[in-house]
Amino acid sequence: MNKRIVITGVGIVSPIGIGKDVYCSALEQGKSGANRVTTFDVSGYTTQIAAHVKDFSPESFIDKKKARRMARFCQVGMAAAHMAIKDSGLDLAVENRARIGAITGTGIGGLDVIEEEHNNLLAKGQRRVSPFLIPMIITNMLPGEIAIEYGLTGPNYAVSSACASSNHAIGDALRLMRYGDADVMVTGGAEAAITPLGLAGFCSIKALSARNDAPEKASRPFDKNRDGFLMGEGAGIIVLETLEHAVARGAKIYGELLGYGASDDAYHITAPQPEALAAIQAMKVALADAKISPDEIDYVNAHGTSTEYNDKIETHAIKKVFGERAYKIPVSSTKSMTGHLLGAAGAAELIATVLCMEKGFIHPTINYETPDPECDLDYVPNTARRQQITCALSNSLGFGGHNSVLIVKRYEK
Repeated sequence: MNKRIVITGVGIVSPIGIGKDVYCSALEQGKSGANRVTTFDVSGYTTQIAAHVKDFSPESFIDKKKARRMARFCQVGMAAAHMAIKDSGLDLAVENRARIGAITGTGIGGLDVIEEEHNNLLAKGQRRVSPFLIPMIITNMLPGEIAIEYGLTGPNYAVSSACASSNHAIGDALRLMRYGDADVMVTGGAEAAITPLGLAGFCSIKALSARNDAPEKASRPFDKNRDGFLMGEGAGIIVLETLEHAVARGAKIYGELLGYGASDDAYHITAPQPEALAAIQAMKVALADAKISPDEIDYVNAHGTSTEYNDKIETHAIKKVFGERAYKIPVSSTKSMTGHLLGAAGAAELIATVLCMEKGFIHPTINYETPDPECDLDYVPNTARRQQITCALSNSLGFGGHNSVLIVKRYEK
């Protein structure tokens, strides 16, 4: 239970860049990954914009034949895993792979394949449905594929808790390692649900921005004129190691994963609980798990979706946890640039946080133009800020009332 767990590798596939260096640079520059959807006809949709991953070639990371048998969420997840493991410097030829596992999160899984094969069924009959349909769509296939690719026989499963999925996956990995079940875990999340049905579904619940004439301005967390979130896609994967294991092999350490908290609103299938009681609870549990006081947090990476209720309720939760000091803590939303990566959001945002920690800046919340009296914290508007981060808290709050919170700290011997 006393094991210290550190981050030694990161891999990212995002709408603002593939790979940690490109991603970090885009975060610092405040780039938007939004554009008009061009992969299918959106002329009849109320929302016609999203944040796609650009110039992604799965064959750059995965065998071509294997890639064809994967849903897109699995392709981007495998690419991120490849980058994370390479970045960690792990030599799997000499590692005890029974002590290495994989846990990943996704909210939706292989929706693209479901749609394609359902069309095949209707048009051509059962015999034309792919025999790979089921293994391509199930959410556990990403950690399964990671295990198969790298021969990892340690703990392995998937987590699905909507937008909180990857934070939950990382938190589960942290706890397994503390209990001594693994020395290394490959963990995070992946999502690729910008499909005709996926976009239509989110349009129907009126969750999305309809700022179709200015995609890059659509995601505007905490701004008074926000009108919904922007669908994004991608994957974030990190390598976690026990400190003992990382030090023994001379690994680079990005930061120490200190705390994890989880709760549920028990309120509504999509709307957050108005007083944010369970979100407050999850943050307090994470602080207690980290064995630190709220005064030690000097940055919050917010869930910050750009929806009316999420942003003001999350702001309220932060103020309840940190009191008057909340006004002195920089808070920013990665989603202002990447859009909402759904089940992959938490991992992508934790990676953003540790990269900012490494490089000594806080990324901005872009498109913040008009203050909202109910959202009155320091959201680092529009321009990155040169500032050292010592200890950060990252929120993920999902449909179904799922809340998951991670705390990461700059590594100290």
